Amino acid sequence: MKRIKILITSLLTVSVFILSSAKIDGGEKEKERIQNASAVIEDFGKMKESIPHQLIVDCQGIIIIPKMLNAGFVVGAKRGRGIAMVKLADGNWSNPVFITLTGGSIGFQIGVQSVDLVLVFQHKGVLTKVQNGDFTIGGDISAAAGPVGRSSSASTDYKMEAEVYSYSRSRGLFAGISINGASLSIDKTAISNFYGDNFTSQQLFESSKTSSDAIMDVKENLNKL
Repeated sequence: MKRIKILITSLLTVSVFILSSAKIDGGEKEKERIQNASAVIEDFGKMKESIPHQLIVDCQGIIIIPKMLNAGFVVGAKRGRGIAMVKLADGNWSNPVFITLTGGSIGFQIGVQSVDLVLVFQHKGVLTKVQNGDFTIGGDISAAAGPVGRSSSASTDYKMEAEVYSYSRSRGLFAGISINGASLSIDKTAISNFYGDNFTSQQLFESSKTSSDAIMDVKENLNKL
């Protein structure tokens, strides 16, 4: 049993070392996706009414989708590519995992628009289980429009009844929105393009080691929210 524990520890150490020393400057589209996500968080941080600071402190995971396409006429459709990150035991953010969000919504809407979307998760286990397949927001997990405001009262008004709180920005407007019915999945091709072969979403969610400036920037901007 002791030998097995030593072997498992050694394998985990090697995995972290490989990830921290891997060259992850390939995949220019994926690098741009991280940079765009970082810009979204930076812009959110500059807005007077934004995601409550306490909600970011308490959350265990986050998804950032820059320029998600939101189109429809009465019945809408959504499609976006972004990144997901979770908090580790030491409070640091993990490496980003590339994700895709698709789905529909019912409501009165006309036209096509691009929105920046941020999803704040209460528990990171919800995101780490996505590796086993897609899950539906509003079906497999509850979701709600997130509270808005930086004041202490706004930060504590939410009751944490939903698993996910959503925020969007479009044409300068910022608000919580409903995204029930959207399906979330891991973008394995993007992970391979950026990190290299043989890396899984689970490995990335368990490590914060990186040599990428783009990743360090998005983590820094998250810590400023």
